[in-house]
Amino acid sequence: MAFTAKLELRQSHSLVMTPQLQQAIKLLQLSNMELTAFVEAELERNPLLEREEADDTGGAGQGDAAEVEARLFADAKQEANGQAADAVDAAEGDTAGDDGEWLDLQADDRGGQADDLDTEPQDASPEGDSFATGALKEGGWASLGQGPRLDGDDAPNLEAYVAEVRTLKDHLADQLALVFADPARRLIGHHLIDMTDEAGYLQGDLAALGELLGAPLDLVEETLTVMQGFDPCGVFARDLRECLTLQLKEQDRCDPAMAALIEHLDLLATHDLAALKRACRVSDEDLCDMIQEVKRLNPKPGLKYGSSPSQPIVPDVLVRPLPDASWHVELNSETLPRVLVNQAYYACVCKSATSKHDKSYLVDCLQTANWLVKSLDQRARTILKVAQEIVRQQDAFLTYGVRHLRPLNLRTVADAISMHESTVSRVTANKYMATNRGLFELKYFFTSAIAAAGEGDAHSSEAVRHRIKEMIEAEPASEVLSDDKIVERLKLDGVDIARRTVAKYREALRIPSSVQRRRQKRIAAGASA
Repeated sequence: MAFTAKLELRQSHSLVMTPQLQQAIKLLQLSNMELTAFVEAELERNPLLEREEADDTGGAGQGDAAEVEARLFADAKQEANGQAADAVDAAEGDTAGDDGEWLDLQADDRGGQADDLDTEPQDASPEGDSFATGALKEGGWASLGQGPRLDGDDAPNLEAYVAEVRTLKDHLADQLALVFADPARRLIGHHLIDMTDEAGYLQGDLAALGELLGAPLDLVEETLTVMQGFDPCGVFARDLRECLTLQLKEQDRCDPAMAALIEHLDLLATHDLAALKRACRVSDEDLCDMIQEVKRLNPKPGLKYGSSPSQPIVPDVLVRPLPDASWHVELNSETLPRVLVNQAYYACVCKSATSKHDKSYLVDCLQTANWLVKSLDQRARTILKVAQEIVRQQDAFLTYGVRHLRPLNLRTVADAISMHESTVSRVTANKYMATNRGLFELKYFFTSAIAAAGEGDAHSSEAVRHRIKEMIEAEPASEVLSDDKIVERLKLDGVDIARRTVAKYREALRIPSSVQRRRQKRIAAGASA
C-alpha cells in the first residue's frame, strides 16, 4: 500500500488566553482587599508604576463611568499593545454557585491613659509672664514647654504608644509564674499553655506530653488540675462538660442534680424536659432554674482575651435614593486603587538603556503597567454597570423591603447589559453594596424563584425565607406553628411551596422544629414565672 503526502488548509476558531487577558479576568473577581494587595505588589515590582496621590478636596466617586475613569486613572488614555480587555466578556468561567452560642462573648476594651501635661509657668517673674504671653501670641499653648511641631516623616509614630492587646496565653503565663516555683512544673505549665486554643480549651494528649518531657503522667495531671483554677474560670478544659463543671465548682453549685444535668447536655440541646427531669430527679421549677443557670455560664472563656477586632466590610458600590424616587449608584472611591504610568521616567531611562536586555525589560514594564491601568479601568466600568442593572432589577426591594425581592439569575443581568454570564459571576464575587436597607453582597440579590399559587408572579426564595422567619417569631407560645401549618399560610399568601422546602429553609435559618420550639417556650415561661 502506497502512501502519498499532501498539503491541506484548515480554518478554525479558538480563544487564546493571553497573559494580559488572564490578568484582567483575575482582577475582575478579586475583592477590594485582595486588589489592594495585588496593586501594592505591582507597585513594588514595576518601576514605571506609581501611586496617584488622592486629592483632599475631591468628593466621592461619581456614578458616571467616564468621570470615574478621568478621576481615578489619569493615564488611562494610553493604548496598550495586544487584545483589548473587552474580551473578558467572552471568556468562559465558573458560574455562581449556589449550634448557636448561649452567651454573646464580649472582648475586654483596654485603652491606655495619656499623661497630663503640666502647662503652668515655672517662672512667676514679669519676664516669665512676658515670655508666656509672647509664646501664646505666636503659637498658642502647644508651643509652651514643647519642641517644634513635626510633620511628615519626623512626626512621632503614635502606634508605638498604643498598648499591646494581651492574649490569653500571656494572661495564663503571668499566673503560671506566680503559682509554681518548681522548674519542672513551670515547664509542664508552659507546654499546657501552648496546647490551649483561643477559646481556652486544652488540645492534645497528656500522655504524649509526659512522654515528650520525660515527666510522669501523674505530675502532668496534677499540674493541669492546679492550672484549671486559673482565670478565666473554665480554662484548660478538655470538652464542654468539663468547662461548665469547672465554672459551677467555682460558684459552689456543682451538686448531684447539676452534675446530672451537665452529664446530659444532649438532652438539654434537644430541650427534652421530661427526660432531664427524670435524670436530675428535680421538680419542674428547679429544672428551669438549673437550665437558666447553665445558660449564664461561658462556653468559651478564653475569647475574653486577645480577641482580634473584626474587620469591617468596605462596600464596593454605594446606592442612595434621590428626590425623584430613583437611585444613584456610584463606586466607592476608597476601594479603587489610584495608579498611573510614569511616562517621563520611562523616557528618561530609555535614553540611558544601551543593552538589548535593558530595553526589553523597559518595554515589558511599560506594557504591563499600561495593561494594569486599563484592566483597573475596565474592572471599575464593569462593576458599575452590573451594579446599576441589579439596582434596576431590585428597585422594589430597595423601596419596600425584603418581601419584594425579585427572583433573579445571572443570565438576566448578563443579557440586559450585553455581557457574558461568567463575567457577571466574577463581578458579583466578593463585592458588596451599601444601600438604605443595609450592606449586602452582590450575590444576595440573585435568588431562585418559587412559583405562585395562582397566576401571579413568582416569589424569591429569600423573600419566602423571610416570611417563614417572621411567622415563627410572631407565633404565640400556645400555638406553635408546624411546617404543615406554615405551608397552609404561605399558600394563602399566594406562595406554592412544599413542606420539605419549608423544612429546608427553616433548618437553613437555624430554627428548631415545632417540638423543640414548644419545649423552649415552656422553659422560658417557667423561668419568667
